[in-house]
Amino acid sequence: MNKLIDKIIVFFICSTFYILNVQTRNMIIPLLIAVTISAALSYFDHKKANFIVYLVFIMTCFYHYSFIFFLPLLCYDFLPLRRDVTWILVFLPFAVHVHHLSYVTTTLIIFFVLLTMLLKYRTNTIELLKVQYVHLRDDSREDFLQIEMKNKELLEKQDYELNLATLSERNRIARDIHDNVGHLLSRSLLQVGALYATIKEENLKEDLKNIKETLSSAMDSIRNSVHDLHEQSLEVDTEIQKIINQFPFCKIQLEYEVQTVLDKKIKYCFIAVAKEAMSNIMRHSNATLANIIIREHPAFFQMIVQDNGTRKSGKDEQGIGLKNIQERVMALNGRIHISDENGFRIFITIQKKG
Repeated sequence: MNKLIDKIIVFFICSTFYILNVQTRNMIIPLLIAVTISAALSYFDHKKANFIVYLVFIMTCFYHYSFIFFLPLLCYDFLPLRRDVTWILVFLPFAVHVHHLSYVTTTLIIFFVLLTMLLKYRTNTIELLKVQYVHLRDDSREDFLQIEMKNKELLEKQDYELNLATLSERNRIARDIHDNVGHLLSRSLLQVGALYATIKEENLKEDLKNIKETLSSAMDSIRNSVHDLHEQSLEVDTEIQKIINQFPFCKIQLEYEVQTVLDKKIKYCFIAVAKEAMSNIMRHSNATLANIIIREHPAFFQMIVQDNGTRKSGKDEQGIGLKNIQERVMALNGRIHISDENGFRIFITIQKKG
């Protein structure tokens, strides 16, 4: 767009100067030829062809001096900004038509040529700066996106490590309560039971019975708390990955894409399915690769276990392990599909609550 505006300005100056200095019947012809050649140079981006067109126009200037007035327009399209031998050709028509052009006219045309080249240099500089600005903006945007992605990864890693530390601490607390407080309460219950069995005073027996009931209640409360801590610290992907690490039969890839916290029954179901599926692969398949996929969808959870092997035996009946899997899934109102076409495959969907 900037070059088009520059050429319109240059054409207006050349045409005005041409009309003021040339008064002939065919004065429209040089103007049309100059406009046509200028448009051709702008349209075709071929150096050799443009140079030939430029030479033709210079030779036309030798033929008639009226074409010299449009040299600035042609110079804008062709002449390079650096020093070049083609600059010499611009001044040759002036030497041929020195008797047709006055000194002032010659000086003004040469001045217009230099002014045109200065205008071209300015436009090229602006366009180059624009290109550099676009590249810099794109690079900055790309760097910003990379930094944003790295920050997101760091935050996710930080959240994962924090969650892992929280789960480890919960497991430690559960173990401490179970090993220390639980054992102390169990011993206290045994001691109170022994005293209750040996003592003969009825009033003391009633008090010991109350103490025993209190200790039993405390024991139940601690046991429930320990179970809750253990269930909260149980992570499906971590547990399945532990099982995979201990499975030497074939390579297993795990894809876990769940954001919400799973219900404990679903957790135990998925872990049990993974265990039984790998056991089934080891006993009945010759697979070299298996995949375990657990995904969360808007309305349900999905688990897929599949391998690339074939069954070793021709039996179609299902064993106890697969029946146990079906019972677990059906107890959660889920759906299961088991097939051995193109490899062993278990497909499970369990709806979310609500």
